Amino acid sequence: MGGLVKGIPVNTGGRYNSSSNTWAATPTTNAPSGRSFHTAVWTGSEMIVWGGGGQSGELNTGGRLGAGGWTATSTANAPTARQEHTAVWTESEMIVWGGGYNNTGGRYNPNSDTWTATSTTGAPTARSRHTAVWTGSEMIIWGGIYSTELNTGGRYNPGTDSWTATSITNVPSIREWHTAVWTDSEMIVWGGYFFGGALNTGGRYCAQSSATPTPTPTATATPTATSTPTATATATVTATPTATATPRPTLTPRGTPPARPRPTPSPRP
Repeated sequence: MGGLVKGIPVNTGGRYNSSSNTWAATPTTNAPSGRSFHTAVWTGSEMIVWGGGGQSGELNTGGRLGAGGWTATSTANAPTARQEHTAVWTESEMIVWGGGYNNTGGRYNPNSDTWTATSTTGAPTARSRHTAVWTGSEMIIWGGIYSTELNTGGRYNPGTDSWTATSITNVPSIREWHTAVWTDSEMIVWGGYFFGGALNTGGRYCAQSSATPTPTPTATATPTATSTPTATATATVTATPTATATPRPTLTPRGTPPARPRPTPSPRP
């Protein structure tokens, strides 16, 4: 639903049936106003669209399309108007975050038609054109742009209304307009744009902080077992250092790319 047709925001759409390979138009009666750069989630029975940029500017309105047609989403306590934000479905709520250079968001409950603001304590910095995935218990947002592209992110837990920063160790390079999926154990981000061109790199982020396995008594006992001097053990130990003694060539570090000036982006109309 929505998008731009010859530069004009529209409020039309279509339902595609893959079994019959056919299209049916979505109704326009009571539909939200025309918009682009909005979000949509599927609840299991309804599509919820929200936000985006309309003919007169950014929006904080939306609608739910179910079997009975369109129903407007409440604007009471809704997040401020924005576009290029993200939205995820948690099985009970839609969480929208960021966009319009904000670091705020809101949780929408379609059963009660109510909004609850997401905490800003510990939240990632404001951004647009980022990604968001739902892990089953947390929303992970990553990347995007504010005055320059970003490679930071955060994990939001709606149960505690709290944020945890994502690690920056071995993180992919800064980018916007990339993609992200959740694999049931990892978030994979790939591609996107950095000032100067498109990217074909990515990374896998494990949301669970798996610590390095703690040594066990069995592992500790291994040196004692191998320290027993026998002719066979001596021959084996001597052969191993000889085989690995050949030095590998040292890799030459790549130079750091020069910084490129970038103008501060202005919000899209």
